[in-house]
Amino acid sequence: MATFNKFNSFVEALAEKVHNLGSDQIVIALTAAANAPVATNTQLSNLTQISYTNLSSRNVTTTSSEQTSGTYKLTLADLTLTASGGSVAAFRYVVLYNDTATNDELIGWYDYGSDLTLASGESLLIDFDGAAGVLTIA
Repeated sequence: MATFNKFNSFVEALAEKVHNLGSDQIVIALTAAANAPVATNTQLSNLTQISYTNLSSRNVTTTSSEQTSGTYKLTLADLTLTASGGSVAAFRYVVLYNDTATNDELIGWYDYGSDLTLASGESLLIDFDGAAGVLTIA
């Protein structure tokens, strides 16, 4: 499973009320190895995305956004990306961003280790780890 990496600006954006992770629409962006995200990126326009032609919806469903005993946990439903009507461009990184925020602020990314491709009819399950959550803040 790919490991979650947060963007540095996410912490400040969270503290300054840019994100409401309980209600904002989180979406994934896909980038290829040649266009790797870096921790200092701040918004979606900092990334070079692949073409999403032939790809299913990239909207993510928030399962829970809650704290228990002072520890906050964001849990997202797994997302299946499916190619239909043709192949999808190669990608290596799955990036979470806040589509509700004014500048599509970035949250974090997963590195799959090498470029992935989806031919028409193929799918990729993005497992957001329902037990541990995508991220915790203590």
